[in-house]
Amino acid sequence: MNWDLILMGVMYSFAGTMHFIKPKVYLKVMPKFFKARTFLVYLSGAFEILLGIGLFFEYTRSLAAIGIILILVVFLSVHFNMLRGEKYAMKVPKWILIVRIPLQFILIWWAYLYI
Repeated sequence: MNWDLILMGVMYSFAGTMHFIKPKVYLKVMPKFFKARTFLVYLSGAFEILLGIGLFFEYTRSLAAIGIILILVVFLSVHFNMLRGEKYAMKVPKWILIVRIPLQFILIWWAYLYI
């Protein structure tokens, strides 16, 4: 198994775990048009954990990579929402919020390599 695949699996599993440890942080950045936002924070965290673990197994790797791509596309709405102003940015500098947009596409490409 490649080191980058291990890194990706650990990264998504950690990110998903943080949804359970710090759910309020994720609620603050989630766009208001999403319904059942608390449920979605936990659901997306659970999916990130499962998909991260799924990368470690050849049998589930491709499906996990597809799931990660889908989640990253949905998460773009959060990144754009945070660019709406200081109220939504949670004190993250604007330049970081802007850099995160192309970073999302790099992460999508990275996951695509394992389909």
